[in-house]
Amino acid sequence: MDVISGIPELTARRAAWARPVGLVPTMGYLHQGHAQLVRMARQQTATVVVSIFVNPTQFGPAEDFGRYPRAFERDLDLLRSEGVDIVFAPPPVEMYPPDFSSWVEVEEITSGLEAASRPGHFRGVATVCNKLFNIVDPDRSYFGQKDAQQVAVITRMVRDLNMNLEVVMVPTVREPDGLAMSSRNSYLNEQERAAAGVLYRALMVAREMRREGCRDAGAIVRRVAGVIGTEPLAALDYASVVDPVSFRAVESIESAGLAVLAVRIGSTRLIDNMLLED
Repeated sequence: MDVISGIPELTARRAAWARPVGLVPTMGYLHQGHAQLVRMARQQTATVVVSIFVNPTQFGPAEDFGRYPRAFERDLDLLRSEGVDIVFAPPPVEMYPPDFSSWVEVEEITSGLEAASRPGHFRGVATVCNKLFNIVDPDRSYFGQKDAQQVAVITRMVRDLNMNLEVVMVPTVREPDGLAMSSRNSYLNEQERAAAGVLYRALMVAREMRREGCRDAGAIVRRVAGVIGTEPLAALDYASVVDPVSFRAVESIESAGLAVLAVRIGSTRLIDNMLLED
């Protein structure tokens, strides 16, 4: 496994890679959710590239960029065990030199939910993914469903800008109690970790309501909020049922909807979602 930190070195070497190339963009502090992305890329592509880059431009001024968990050597051990070919781990100045002034904005789909709670977040996500796609030149790029709005933004960017790659969304990997795996779970103390299972319980209630025939998105959201409200350590940021492609809120679920929520457990903000189908 080769570890590359410079863009010129990576672009000089990519012509020799066997095709197709799969890219798994990450911010490091890897867990089994990331490992599942890598395994999917390993099954579907000849060369697997994983990027490790804590992207400063997707964090707001009051967010956790400085304390975001990092464990580079542990990450490399996991990636070696999964058969990764290339790790691209650039320093911030490599991705954003002092005179950097170009940004990618994806409109409409970023008008609510995570975009409303984290202004500028998706501009940072779209820009860094655009750069990674240009640098690595992958045929496929792999993302987890936990960050469903992010995947929708990237998918729209790839479509609208005629990028020659496929965005692959991989189902969320969960802990035994249903909590979606996330690097930010490491912030939770023992009591908060126990409380965090309320996100999955709330989403399961939404799924059961839909399976029992409920199409009223408002009723589902109220039940979800009610479940979150039973946990004293949980504070609901948002809950909604949206179209899985446009991320517009829906009033009635005609075919499929996506239940999405963001919850603060203590000082840690967690997100999750679940597809609601017949």
